[in-house]
Amino acid sequence: MGGFFSVASQNDCVFDLFFGIDYHSHLGTRRGGMAVYGEEGFNRSIHNIENAPFRTKFDKDLQEMKGNLGIGCISDYEPQPLIVRSHHGTYALTTVSKINNIEELTDELFENGHAHFQEMSGGEINATELVAALINRKDNFIDGINYALETVDGSLSLMIMNQEGIYLARDKKGRTPIVIGRKDGAFCASFENFAYKNLGYSDYKELGPGEIAVMTPKNVVTLVNPNKEMKICTFLWVYYGYPASSYEGVNVEKMRYNCGIKMAQRDTIKPDIVAGVPDSGIAHAVGYANESGVPFSRPFIKYTPTWARSFMPTMQSKRNLIAKMKQLAVEDLIKDKSLLLIDDSIVRGTQLRETTEFLYESGAKEVHIRPACPPLLYACKYLNFSRSSSEMDLITRRVIARLENGNVTDEILEEYANPESEKYEKMVEEIRKELNFTSLRFNRLDDMLDAVGIDKDKLCTYCWDGKE
Repeated sequence: MGGFFSVASQNDCVFDLFFGIDYHSHLGTRRGGMAVYGEEGFNRSIHNIENAPFRTKFDKDLQEMKGNLGIGCISDYEPQPLIVRSHHGTYALTTVSKINNIEELTDELFENGHAHFQEMSGGEINATELVAALINRKDNFIDGINYALETVDGSLSLMIMNQEGIYLARDKKGRTPIVIGRKDGAFCASFENFAYKNLGYSDYKELGPGEIAVMTPKNVVTLVNPNKEMKICTFLWVYYGYPASSYEGVNVEKMRYNCGIKMAQRDTIKPDIVAGVPDSGIAHAVGYANESGVPFSRPFIKYTPTWARSFMPTMQSKRNLIAKMKQLAVEDLIKDKSLLLIDDSIVRGTQLRETTEFLYESGAKEVHIRPACPPLLYACKYLNFSRSSSEMDLITRRVIARLENGNVTDEILEEYANPESEKYEKMVEEIRKELNFTSLRFNRLDDMLDAVGIDKDKLCTYCWDGKE
């Protein structure tokens, strides 16, 4: 997906910028980038992080870059930040976005005199450069940023740095966060609020949906007030977010405990142990174990010294292989045991099926699967959750198409989204059989939203129920 971080400081900002970006490494797999502004003007560095972590690639840059303003990112797709020169002057730009109408916007820009796009990535237009082109259509930064936020179909949050400071703009419906930290002589802005805590910053404010602000070493000034409507991604808590992070005042780890509690309250089986699929499933499993009284255990361990998620291969076939190789069995905790295993979700089902087979091969008597969120029925339109090119990559949609003989409509999908319906039960049973689980029970949407604990109208649930 991607994450970003920025600093405006009365002193050199590069140390804080370097570690603030590094703390976002769990959100992206392909590129890392830093750009700073100081007495010598702009300086930028971008590196490939597919085969090595951010810190090792940018260690030399940490020694050489200087400036009191800085922005940077971990990107799952395009290289960024970009340095752009336009009638707005020279500025650096980084984004977290998913632009569904990129082709339409590109055609419109060409029709209105835009000459070319230079920052191609894998033959595709760099989404961040497209955002710069949208901003440059207007006479000033604020109108340009507003225009980009309103024109993009999908989601867009951004940071822009020029000699005056750092402009911050959160997605118009707040689908992704921007939170601001403060310490003496400096402010920072971040996707993940934990990223600045060890750097001496404390929470200052969280931008609202569509809010635009400018950050300098001395203050943060709101230029465009936030919208009232919010649709923040619920999957931030279930999967994306790091356990130490909080969004809208709700901690990720605590929400996952709450999810596990809700699942335990509805379950009827009595396994020997409860376990979580590392890493995001572990907290859900702790909540389940605490509520149910079934012992929590770690029957398999993820080997991370050389295979951290942030530089797993990007080809799906290789990702599946590495995911399997990373799991090390603790056979004394598996053999002849009935296991209840909690994962954050089931997408394609491939990795969880292989994990289950791995547990059976290690001597497990039963493997009961409990995903921490409801069945995923729709491919996300707002965040780059996966590289799936089709909704038929989702195991739910393949099963539904089979049950409905290919006749799948929104009305039919609405029935499959209802956990009280007969169609829902048939779908779950078909998935259970296909993936060879002893039993399968998904978390309910209403329980998962209760686990978050904020107004349900502020939460996006599109991937589960198709409602925007």
